Amino acid sequence: MEQYLIVPWDTRSGSEPTPVDWDMQVPPEIDAIAELVMKQYDMTVSSRTLITSKPDKGGAIWRIETNKGPRSLKLLHRTPERSLFSVGLQEYVVQQGARVPALIPAKDGKLFVEMGGKLWIVTDWIALTPATKVDLVGAQELCYGLGEFHRHSKGYVPPFGAKNSSRLYRWPNYYQKIAKKIGWMREMAKAYRDTVASASILAVVDQYEKQAIESLERLKTSAYPRMASMGEPYWGLVHQDYGWSNGQNGPGGLWVIDLDGVSYDLPFRDLRKLITSTMDDMGVWDTTWMRGMIEAYHQANPLDAESFEVLLIDMAVPNEFYKHLKEMFFDPITFLNTEAEAILQRVVATDQSKAQALADLAKDMSKYKPGSYEPKPVAVEATRVPSETKAWDQKSWGLQPQQKQRSESVASAVSEENTESMAGAFSKEKKAESFKVVKKKAKQETKQETKQETKQKAKQETKQETKQEAKAADKKGKKEKQKQEAQSVVKPAERVAAEVSDRKKEEKEKAESPQKAGRRKGTASNVIQPQPSGKAPSNKAKQTVAPAKKKAATVAKAKPNSWKKSGAGASKAVAKPAALPNTKGKAVKPAVKKAVKPAVKKPVKQTPKVATGVSPAGNKTKRAAQSKSKHSFKKVAAPSKKMNNAVSSKPNAKKGVKTKGVR
Repeated sequence: MEQYLIVPWDTRSGSEPTPVDWDMQVPPEIDAIAELVMKQYDMTVSSRTLITSKPDKGGAIWRIETNKGPRSLKLLHRTPERSLFSVGLQEYVVQQGARVPALIPAKDGKLFVEMGGKLWIVTDWIALTPATKVDLVGAQELCYGLGEFHRHSKGYVPPFGAKNSSRLYRWPNYYQKIAKKIGWMREMAKAYRDTVASASILAVVDQYEKQAIESLERLKTSAYPRMASMGEPYWGLVHQDYGWSNGQNGPGGLWVIDLDGVSYDLPFRDLRKLITSTMDDMGVWDTTWMRGMIEAYHQANPLDAESFEVLLIDMAVPNEFYKHLKEMFFDPITFLNTEAEAILQRVVATDQSKAQALADLAKDMSKYKPGSYEPKPVAVEATRVPSETKAWDQKSWGLQPQQKQRSESVASAVSEENTESMAGAFSKEKKAESFKVVKKKAKQETKQETKQETKQKAKQETKQETKQEAKAADKKGKKEKQKQEAQSVVKPAERVAAEVSDRKKEEKEKAESPQKAGRRKGTASNVIQPQPSGKAPSNKAKQTVAPAKKKAATVAKAKPNSWKKSGAGASKAVAKPAALPNTKGKAVKPAVKKAVKPAVKKPVKQTPKVATGVSPAGNKTKRAAQSKSKHSFKKVAAPSKKMNNAVSSKPNAKKGVKTKGVR
């Protein structure tokens, strides 16, 4: 049961039948959680009655009969963090002396129970009766109780972990939104000219749009920026949904209930909503009622001249026109053909007395003392810190780690804040040209963004795949290269030992006969030793490889006779190894710096006994270990500047093996 997350239940999933009236019912899962919640309190419950529910949001209120008297059990439909903000305010104003139901602590000492992904609270059941709406007295009682609540809410700072809710700094944005959406109404009426209310809306929409724009300009030049800069705790909180149902008479005076939507704001915003809605219900802007309601509020929570001015500006905004006609954004054809005309005619008739009533009220400005607000350049929301006057016990106010939950309510998707999308609001065949352009532009922008994101993602994926493939290919190539090197370089241990021994002997002989080595300078440095075939190296002939063509030409010009003699000698040496001149003492350097290309002046027909391929007779001989360039020769030092390019016989090569030189 702890894993079940409470969500709006106005629609059921699958084939489960939908009750006719969800307002008086809750899903069985909610009932089960309610039973568990009540067990968290020190009370015995004998009965539980559902008073009301919010199926579109996921909230409910029960009256429960307990051994400690009747109580109220309430499921708060907002997120735990947001609900903690209002629960903290309820506890705060009770301590300040406000007539608000006090929260009853659970067994663990907390003033709420967190279950099902929501907060639950329990309070005493207060017997209340609505204030009368038939005369001004009832309205004044309502306004006086509102002023008391606002005064007691000043200085509130929520517990740690609560989600702050504030509308204090949003007044200009709200005015701009109304002006913009009234402009949308004009385009809507143009798009559906054949509807019943289209002509009536087009006749008055310019007037209401002008009122919204003028109110915005007045707000900017008023004291509002300086007032907002005073900060949220300075002003306290507004109820946001205050009216005859949430302000009722009870023990000691008027009680304020249902505080789960409270928010920081200029407090007289609640008063403005109450006055304008009352005038709308009455069908006329009555100055006597308006003045009486303001004075009653002023007695409980005094207003200054700046506050009174901003209150008048807020009443001048076409709030009622916008509130009633915005329904066209959700189902334009149905609304404009059925309800819109009657609603519009009533609003227009009521507003005929609005301008004069506000002008009369403006004469009361001198009744209010000027306020004292420190001038600041702009109204910027300050960083709020925990209250020093109220120490919240985190053990009693801490929330559980929150799981990922679904949206608080389905209705939030079509709230005022999100109606700008207006998706599906218009049919394809009846859109105004301006809406076509806007929608087309938005669609193109969305398509472009999606295309860019897709392209970027694909590019990244391709890059990653290419990188991986290249890495794999490189790894494979390295393995093959290592394998080839191993085949061409790695020799048996005895061969390496024999070669080292032979080189040591040659160095020793060179030290004994430096003159003989000097006469053959350049030849020894160009010697490339064929690999032995399993036995220790004997004093056999050494093959020679001519240097590159460029150096060969230089040497040939300097010593033409030597070139011929060296070539002939080399040829004889290949045919008859025993007749070779003594080559002991020739210097051997460890590495070849530059690739050399054997230059064969007179090819030799004889085949050396140490050939690395297949003999003319077809008998395979033992092959020396292959080098990196697939030759069976050992690299040595590069030749010196002066050298004799002795022509060496070219060994028979196995088919497919290059023999042009060492690379």
